[in-house]
This record gives sequence, structure tokens and C-alpha cells, in this order.
Amino acid sequence: MDINKAKQYRISHGEVRLDDRTWPSKRIENPPIWCSVDLRDGNQALAVPMNVEEKLELYKALLKTGFKEIEVGFPAASDTEYRFLRTLIDSDLVPDGVALQILTQSREALIRKSFEALRGAKEAIVHLYNSTSALQRKVTFKMSREEIKQIAVRGAKLVRSLADEFEAQGTHIRMEYSPESFSDTELDFALEVCEAVKEVWKPTKENKIILNLPETVQYSMPNVHADQIEWMSRNISERDKVLISLHTHNDRGTGIAATELGLLAGADRVEGTLFGNGERTGNLDIVTVALNMYSEGIDPKLDFSDLPRLREVYERCTRMKVEPRHPYAGDLVFTAFSGSHQDAIKKGMDLRADGAADLWEVPYLLIDPRDIGRNYEAIIRINSQSGKGGVAYILSSDFGYELPKAMHPEVGDYINSIADKLGKELSAQEIFGYFKEEFLDVNEPLKLVSYKVRDAGEEGGVKTVDISASVIFEGKSQTIEASGNGPINAFVNALEKAGIKNCRLRDYCSHAIGSGSATDSASYICLKTFDGGVEAWGVGVDSNIESSGLKALVCAYNRLNKKMKK
Repeated sequence: MDINKAKQYRISHGEVRLDDRTWPSKRIENPPIWCSVDLRDGNQALAVPMNVEEKLELYKALLKTGFKEIEVGFPAASDTEYRFLRTLIDSDLVPDGVALQILTQSREALIRKSFEALRGAKEAIVHLYNSTSALQRKVTFKMSREEIKQIAVRGAKLVRSLADEFEAQGTHIRMEYSPESFSDTELDFALEVCEAVKEVWKPTKENKIILNLPETVQYSMPNVHADQIEWMSRNISERDKVLISLHTHNDRGTGIAATELGLLAGADRVEGTLFGNGERTGNLDIVTVALNMYSEGIDPKLDFSDLPRLREVYERCTRMKVEPRHPYAGDLVFTAFSGSHQDAIKKGMDLRADGAADLWEVPYLLIDPRDIGRNYEAIIRINSQSGKGGVAYILSSDFGYELPKAMHPEVGDYINSIADKLGKELSAQEIFGYFKEEFLDVNEPLKLVSYKVRDAGEEGGVKTVDISASVIFEGKSQTIEASGNGPINAFVNALEKAGIKNCRLRDYCSHAIGSGSATDSASYICLKTFDGGVEAWGVGVDSNIESSGLKALVCAYNRLNKKMKK
């Protein structure tokens, strides 16, 4: 990249001096009016545009999500667009309270064809536009400001006339005007054109004009866009008869920020698409803006409680893919591979499980995945970068094993070493398989074949038991016996009495796995050599808590001996 060529690019596009701007000190407190343009602006950006059936399926998904304004197409542009609009009207597929929006350039033939497609609708928004930017006037149209303004005025007069006819026939027409490429139009001229259109349409407080101010190409930083919106909001006449609408694109990757700052600057309405589909780098991503509001306790008035289903419909109908790191909807956005992140998430989830947290305060997770139809299965995933807490979380959430905290490092290091060796992410089933192989199913050199425990009364005020266990040690069968204050203590004493004890018991705990008649007991035991140099954990599972403890002891013993030989 030749840095000298950067001089060919303009520093400012549509910048305005607004020294008393107010938007930086404001916050979003209520959702805007949302308008989905998936079926028009999103559709025109597809390599293979949707057919009528696909548009209809996505349309129904948009209705279910709660959109009350949906731009359904450019009916004068193609037969498919025209037929789709007629299908919605003729099949009575437009619920009360929902307005179909259509787009038309400010050209007589296109305006008339667009109104023809609307005949019989209950309520509609006619969206008129023409390009107003200095660049378009110079390069595309070679027209003066006055000539460009007159294109808008002529179109507005025809729309007004046809709207009056349709009103008389029972169709309520609302009107929207876009000075296309507003982001690169001189503000005084954008205001002049909008005022001229408004004068023709004569809006009222009950039937406001929608002035859509599109960031058709994103030339500037989001703060410049916000200044433009605040300037227009302040300077347009009869502001109470006007809805300021945003339509940002994403050329600089800041469409969401530009929209959010535009709302702070006074906008009332937002046009965009699901997941940001649109020309070039895309339109505004409505899902992200709405869920950003939700994350701050604001009801966005759109229902994304089953976001995976909405994503599935979107991907099938548009043949587009939501990438893995896409906010809220991506496969990996609620996933942590990092060890420190996993540990923090686990602690936050544990607090919620204990009922100790009323607010959502889980580190690294902006919202509860369940609120949008996601689940916890993919929150923590394991690769070579993962930590001890992540493995423990998987074993707990997927398989019910509540590992003692002191056991986390040994299990985590073991699983991570496997992931590192294999050079891949491990699935939950793979993690459990390696865990089971290393920490449960270890039967050499000591194997417990069977045992009997009986009450031996009290000794010195302490209740004791006797144990008789049949074991195989280093390939030889033998019976070991001893007494203790419980089965585990008695078995340890029996190992010592048989001369095969080389360690001491450091830790023991247990818990139930499952519920009802299917409940098992999981036990965890840590043994340590007498000199303290080596320690090992073992796990045992059995329907009998006594047996699970003995199995854990044998497993820990075998793992300790294995370590001592290395």
C-alpha cells in the first residue's frame, strides 16, 4: 500500500460544526421504531435473490419477531418484487398494525407502477428517494442543486396525488423521503430538499413524514454522523410532524456505532436488516443494536428469544452465513477457550446456581445465553489454551461431576496436554472419555474384587467397622482385613496391614449424581506419599456411597503408584 496515495482521499465528507452538540451526554432509554429492509435492501445484495416463497418465509419470521414496518421490495424493479407484494395483499397476509413499505425512485413511471402494486393494501409506506450528494450531482447526474431538488419535488407531488386517491379508496398511505447519500450531501442542501418535499406532503402530527437520512456510504466516523443527525433534527421545521429515520451502512465497520450515536442525536426510527446483510459490507445489523439495548435493561420491542431459529430461517432463505464471531448469534460468541476466562465464568455461573445473584453478573458474558434461545453447552470449550476451571465446568455441566477445587489443576493439566498433543479442540464426550480413562478406570496394580463391611461396635467412644476385602495386587489375589472408623479408613488400614500401603489419605469428598432412583454417588479421594512429594486423585462412582468411596481410593492408589514410577 502506497501511503502517498492516501492523499487522494478526502478528509471530510459532510462534516458540520456543532460546538454545542448534546448527544454525547445522552443515553438511549427507549427503542426506536424498527423497519426491516431485509426483503428489499438485503435481498438486492444477494448473489441469488430470494424467490417469492423464500421471501414469504422470511417475511413471516420478521412478523413473528415483532416488526411493524417491513420494506417488502421495489415493486417496479422486477416481476418477482411485484408478485411478492401482490401475494401479501391478495392472500391477506398483512396483520392489522403492520405497514408494508415499498421503495421507488423519484421517476413517474416507477412511482405509478409502485402504487399499482399497492392497490388494496390496508396501510403502506411509500418510500421515495433520489440522490442528492455533491459527488452524485457531479459524476452521475451532472445536475445543479436546483435540478436535483426539482426531481424530488416532482416525485413528491405525484406521490401526494396518488396517496390522496388511495386514501379515498381505503388505503392509508404514509410517506417517506430519503435524500440518498445524505452522508455525503452538504447539510444545508439536504435540509433544503427535505423542506421542499415536506412542503408538498404537508404532514401532520397524526400522519408524520418520515425523513430517512441514509448513510448510504459510510465516509466518516460515527461522531460525525451523529452531528449530522442532530443538526438536521434541530433545523428541520415542524419537528413534531417529522420522524427522523436512520439507515446506516457498514463501509468503515461502524454501522452499529453510527446508529447508536444517531439515536442519541435525536433519531426516532431505524432501518436495517437481520445480521447486517446488505450491499458491500452490509446494512445496519438490527439484531445487534436491539440486543445491545436489551443488555442495558431496555425492552427493544423485538423478540429474539429464539435467535437460533431466526438465524436458521435467515441462512436458508438468503444463502448467507452468520459467521462464528458475529455478536449474539455466532456459534462462538458465548464460548471461552481461555483458562482465566473459563475460571471466571464458572465462578459466576456457580453463584447463580446457588441463588446468590439477582443481577446477571457472569464475567465475560454480556447477557444470559438462554434469553435468546442459546444454551450453556458451548460456553466453555477446551483446547490447549484452556484452564483447569474450563474442564471442571464441562464435567459438571454436561456429566454431573463436581470436582473438588483442589482436583481442578491435575484434571485440567491432563486434558489440556491431550488437546495440545492432538492439536485440536476436544468435544465434551472426548473430555469425559479421557477423564474416565485416567481418573476412574485405573485398576493396576491394585484391583478391588469384592468386600464386606460389618459393624464392630464402639472403641473408646468411636464407632468402628471391620472390612474384609478380596483384592488383586500385582497380579496376585489376596484377602486383606482391618478395622477403622469407617469403610475407607478400615480399607487404608487393611492396605497398611498387608504391607502395600505407601501413602496417606489427604482429601475425601462425595456427592450425588442424578436424581430419584437413578442416583449414583461420585467420590473423590486424594492420596499423598509420606514424604509429600507426589499426590494423586482418584474418582469412584457407584449406586452405593460406600462402594464409590472405595473405588475412588483404589483409583487414587493406582494413579499415585503410576506417578511414582515415572
